[in-house]
Amino acid sequence: MLSCSPLTVTSSSYPFRFLPSASDPPYDSLRNHPSLSLLHNCNTLQSLRIIHAQMIKTGLHNTNYALSKLIEFCVLSPHFDGLTYAISVFESIQEPNLLIWNTMFRGHALSSDPVSALYLYVCMISLGLVPNSYTFPFLLKSCAKSRAFREGQQIHGHVLKLGCDLDLYVHTSLIAMYVKNGRLEDARKVFDQSSHRDVVSYTALIKGYASNGYIESAQKMFDEIPVKDVVSWNALISGYAETGNYKEALELFKEMMQTNVKPDESTMVTVLSACGQSASIELGRQVHSWIDDHGFGSNLKIVNALIDLYIKCGEVETASGLFEGLSYKDVISWNTLIGGYTHMNLYKEALLLFQEMLRLGEIPNEVTMLSILPACAHLGAIDIGRWIHVYIDKRLKGVSNPSSLRTSLIDMYAKCGDIEAAQQVFDSMLNRSLSSWNAMIFGFAMHGRANAAFDIFSRMGKNGIEPDDITFVGLLSACSHSGMLDLGRHIFRSMTEVYKITPKLEHYGCMIDLLGHSGLFKEAEEMINSMEMDPDGVIWCSLLKACKMHGNVELGESFAQNLIKIEPKNSGSYVLLSNIYATAGRWNEVAKIRALLNDKGMKKVPGCSSIEIDSVVHEFIIGDKLHPRNREIYGMLEEMEVLLEEAGFVPDTSEVLQEMEEEWKEGALRHHSEKLAIAFGLISTKPGTKLTIVKNLRVCRNCHEATKLISKIYKREIIARDRTRFHHFRDGVCSCNDYW
Repeated sequence: MLSCSPLTVTSSSYPFRFLPSASDPPYDSLRNHPSLSLLHNCNTLQSLRIIHAQMIKTGLHNTNYALSKLIEFCVLSPHFDGLTYAISVFESIQEPNLLIWNTMFRGHALSSDPVSALYLYVCMISLGLVPNSYTFPFLLKSCAKSRAFREGQQIHGHVLKLGCDLDLYVHTSLIAMYVKNGRLEDARKVFDQSSHRDVVSYTALIKGYASNGYIESAQKMFDEIPVKDVVSWNALISGYAETGNYKEALELFKEMMQTNVKPDESTMVTVLSACGQSASIELGRQVHSWIDDHGFGSNLKIVNALIDLYIKCGEVETASGLFEGLSYKDVISWNTLIGGYTHMNLYKEALLLFQEMLRLGEIPNEVTMLSILPACAHLGAIDIGRWIHVYIDKRLKGVSNPSSLRTSLIDMYAKCGDIEAAQQVFDSMLNRSLSSWNAMIFGFAMHGRANAAFDIFSRMGKNGIEPDDITFVGLLSACSHSGMLDLGRHIFRSMTEVYKITPKLEHYGCMIDLLGHSGLFKEAEEMINSMEMDPDGVIWCSLLKACKMHGNVELGESFAQNLIKIEPKNSGSYVLLSNIYATAGRWNEVAKIRALLNDKGMKKVPGCSSIEIDSVVHEFIIGDKLHPRNREIYGMLEEMEVLLEEAGFVPDTSEVLQEMEEEWKEGALRHHSEKLAIAFGLISTKPGTKLTIVKNLRVCRNCHEATKLISKIYKREIIARDRTRFHHFRDGVCSCNDYW
């Protein structure tokens, strides 16, 4: 902040006091005035007020030149939003000249409310003032930003009436205005009717074609440019990248590098993004090397783009190293790495980084929340999710797309086990997108509440919302989780016959799971044969589980072979077949599969369960003894086993994949990860507190039966999310009705 002493201009240092006059004093006497020079170092609104007061003291406020400089500084200041102050100064001027009017138009055009520039323009012309060629670019920019097409046409009429259409800046601004309003034909007419075509007007039209998907027209226009500058190259490269033509974007960049045109920041950011999207890591490294060699290595936007490139290409350590090497990190830096961690399924790392961001005082924005909420959902970190919900309500009320945030909250609450909170968020939404409806349907589906899912679908129809293919995946999933075979068949037919939606793999997967669960293997195979696409691993996996349930070893062997063909490195297919053999008591085959897994160097994915206590996520694996409260956990585990035995619980050892004594099998089941998580929850919370467990695998039948009794013995509601659905245990009963 500026101190008061340098703002005091004594009569000896500057003897003039400017009095009201019909015209300004000589230019040199104003340009070099000490009060105006202070604006160069001003970086706070309070300092600006001091400078303004000094201007009034010396009479500078009586000159249009000084006032124009003051207003210009207000509207262009990078340090604070000075438009409101500029308006107050402007309204104090009795007869502002055209320069001041134009400066105000510029400020409004740059603001979050560009339409206000048009209101001000109406005020100006109603006073009989005539605009000039400097006026119109700002007004046309306002029409472009606010998509004010009709007003833009009227401004165009004024341009033609006053003969300003020959001005290059006005000409380019007209093209940009029509482009932004999606009126490419009108933009082309303006371009064709002018003899003053330069690289800027060409580029404006190229951007229009490219942003609207007409990439061939953009390329043709680009080829016509006599002399191409970096902006025109950027426009086409960006056009290819934005339309998903990453290979073409990168080829064009290589072509650019062979010319004498030097890439700039915008080029590098676009090219790095294209490399990341297309997984072109080698070219990305070459671009990185060029960046370092040409002094762009400290450019924050480019480093952020590099972080994004490496994280998308799976090079997490490199991305993290670049992030840590930044002396200054903006919110985009944090968002890029948090979003990258989430994209790479590194949810715990994303959560830790988010918490570090908050500790360092960085203010998260809408993008941050959209990146971190999926991590909370996956980990079951509902305490952090609730904090984010409160933050959104308090700090992010005016975001551009509130529906996306609310939809993410619905998804987070549903996946964290609080379906009631998800519904509250849904019901509170004034404007729901299709994604919001789908998220609520999926939420009820995974909680086994099929009727509630169909109620939402019914409300969709009453609100005039047309379902899409994702909606029907949710509905069929609800049928699958609740065993509603007939309703599932009806929904599948309705999707194709009434809504004319072509079934995708996910729709077939839900139906085949339903058929398999019902033991209708012949009908399931007929559906597979009718599919236009090959079945994926999920479909064969669901049939393998059904074979285990119905004890069909022969079919299980056949389905396992199909699964192994398409996913040879997936140990799960071998484990599922082992389950079938173990249930049938065929221990020789179980041993053969175990030996085969060892020979191939493949290991069964270990079961992992997590529970959130006081905003900290605690993870456990089978037989885990690394937790700081290990002794207490195993003490509670022993207590649980004693009480279960007293309640008449008999362990189900059919899923232990080894031939051993029953006592040893029971010991193997006792230390499953979900039991460890439950034990930790019991010793870490007050009696009656609801426990929410998240498991990476399907919950085994033994743990399912044990958890039902534990909920009754300890009078706790226990919510468990496995890899496919939710189980709500209360008073010895599970919400799935033993169907999973």
